Amino acid sequence: MKPTLLVLAAGMGSRYGGIKQIDRVGPDGEAIIDYSVYDALQAGFGTVVFVVRREIEQDIRDFFGDRFSRRTNVRYVHQDLTDLPKGVSVTAERQKPWGTAHAVWAARSAIDTPFAVVNADDFYGRASYEVLARELSQRKPDETEYSMVGFRLDRTLSPHGTVSRALCEMTDDAYLKRIEEHTKIGYQGDRIVSHTEDGGELELHGGETVSMNMFGFTPAVFDQIESGLTRFVRERGENPKAEYYIPSLLGEIIPAGEARMRVLPSDERWFGVTYREDKPAVEAALRELADSGHYPRPLWGDS
Repeated sequence: MKPTLLVLAAGMGSRYGGIKQIDRVGPDGEAIIDYSVYDALQAGFGTVVFVVRREIEQDIRDFFGDRFSRRTNVRYVHQDLTDLPKGVSVTAERQKPWGTAHAVWAARSAIDTPFAVVNADDFYGRASYEVLARELSQRKPDETEYSMVGFRLDRTLSPHGTVSRALCEMTDDAYLKRIEEHTKIGYQGDRIVSHTEDGGELELHGGETVSMNMFGFTPAVFDQIESGLTRFVRERGENPKAEYYIPSLLGEIIPAGEARMRVLPSDERWFGVTYREDKPAVEAALRELADSGHYPRPLWGDS
């Protein structure tokens, strides 16, 4: 059974402006999602599931047409802020969904195989999908042996502002020991600095392993998210901006011995469009890859 690709495409795009998930950045008008799906299918993934906001689903469907569904099974699920476990509810002040772990949970009825999680606006590279597909092909649906692709911090930053990155600490045998979300990492002159919530600074050297939300899970994670999400909403639900991130989930279940996560290093070139000013560099990188023959032009042939 082929693993599933879960694409998180429900982000508001507030820093970028517009629906960046369908912005044309490829040399023939492709979006980054086009390259993600293309690389995943080449690596051996099967069904593709998109997590979207209800109000942008039709825009995404219209943009991609049938070029994915002609090649594999495609499903759409909605991340809705009122979609919560029994016993908890949303406050009137809440205007946005509950973060990336909640987005994964939104796909619980659409996935019954081991699956990868990726961001819609991140380019991870073919080799990253290949290593994750090999790992997931060894997993059974009820296992709690998970995986993630790790990238070097200094290869994931934007020169145009701060970014959120999850710093990872591993055991000697390459399993995740600790993961911590940092929401404001960026350049400060020649230095790389994480601006902490208390107003402090943490200087980083750039060689740290970070998560770029490229994870491998099994359906067993859905029950774990439900338990963690229930606690999160009860404890922090009054905060209209609080989000339950995937690293938040991992920070609970791994120390408790409820799961293990193997870290798969990637030397691939990551890039993304966090800010609109990032777009020219992404366009140049994709054109370079196409011109070198790494991708066909156009990407999907005549479709």
